[in-house]
Amino acid sequence: MLYLKEHGKISNREYRQIANISDEWARVDLADLILKGLVRLVGKGRGAHYVPAQVGD
Repeated sequence: MLYLKEHGKISNREYRQIANISDEWARVDLADLILKGLVRLVGKGRGAHYVPAQVGD
């Protein structure tokens, strides 16, 4: 979350590299953050990234 705060967005690939986890675990973690309302997914495919959720998202 610190990286996300500092950079404003994070991709699945960046998250995997920072957390040193597999693609599968990254998807699980990021989906959990979406469900908790902490982040939201922007875009699809290679250009997709995650941004901090805004109040009311």
